[in-house]
Formats: sequence, C-alpha cells, structure tokens
Amino acid sequence: MEQVNEVEGRAYPFGMKNVDTDIIIPAHFLKTITRDGLGEGAFEALRKDGDSVFDDPEFAGAPIIIAGDNFGCGSSREHAAWALLDMGVKAVIAPSFSDIFSGNAFKNGILTVALPQEAVDRLMEVAQSDPITINLENQSVSTPFQDRWTFEIDPFRKNCLLEGLDEVGLTLQSDAVISAYEGRLRREQPWVANGTKAAA
Repeated sequence: MEQVNEVEGRAYPFGMKNVDTDIIIPAHFLKTITRDGLGEGAFEALRKDGDSVFDDPEFAGAPIIIAGDNFGCGSSREHAAWALLDMGVKAVIAPSFSDIFSGNAFKNGILTVALPQEAVDRLMEVAQSDPITINLENQSVSTPFQDRWTFEIDPFRKNCLLEGLDEVGLTLQSDAVISAYEGRLRREQPWVANGTKAAA
C-alpha cells in the first residue's frame, strides 16, 4: 500500500448523496479476477449520457472526490474501493460515510475525510476551478483561498496510512517475533509444527 500524507490536486465536484456501492461499481463488474481496469466501470450508470463530472476532461485524473452524505452505502463490495483506486482517487471528502466502505477504503489506502456540510458546500465551489489540499499529518483540508478545516481520524488508521501499512505490512512488522515463536514451537512441540501426532 502506498503511503498517504498529502493529497493535493483538483477534485471531482460530485456532491451526490447516498451513493451506494452499486453506483460506484455495478455488480456485473464483480466477476473480474483482477483489480485492473475497474476504474473504467466506475460510476457507469451516471456516465451513460456523457454529461458526468467523471467524463469532464477538466477533472481527468483528479485524486479527490467531493461527495454528499452517506457515501459508499449499500453492499460490502471491496470492488468499490478498487474502482476508485484504479481511477486515481486517493481521498474522498463527504459529510459521512458507510462504515463498511470507510473500512474498505482504509484497507486499500484511500483516505476518507468527514467534514460538515457547510465545508463540503464550500469545497464544491472551490473544486470548480481550483485545487484542494488534504494534509493527513495535520488532519486538515485547505484551499488556495485560506479556507481551512480540521478532521478527525482514528489514530491507528492515520498511522497505517502515513506509513503505507496494510494488513500484510502490519504482520511483517512482527516478523522477528513470529519467527522466534515458530522456532520455539518446532523445538518444544515438533508434532504440532510438523503436523504429526505426539508419541504415546
């Protein structure tokens, strides 16, 4: 997982409320065995008429989405986070998020930032023409116009994102302890380590 510290750039001024995971990535894309290419199917239903903010070249490759309340509700599909990553999205700002989506986003290195509706409304305005900066270390969101808001984040999640640690990375931090335990197990209980029965 890539480290996340500062996310800066243009933001999709999306703003839609109650965006469920089926809107983010439709069910027929869940048959894939790879994460690659899911970004092409992201927000498919909204892009059909060609008038979606996600098809506007001005916002192409934007690393931030500004969304409405209850973003990521619906099913628990992790493909929603994968699709956003494949689009190049590194952070989503909204008044609130589905707990499951927020967890999936975190596990995949996407920062979810909850801000009051007034702040989101202001960011929607700024996003039309100017970049936005999210600083995870300072837990702040700012604009070129001296707007600045702070946000809360679980300390564990913050540390993992800053260090680029997913579940595998966290486990590898304990590699020496795990290796020592396995070595002791082989010496003291070889029948467990080797999968054989103890002598009677």
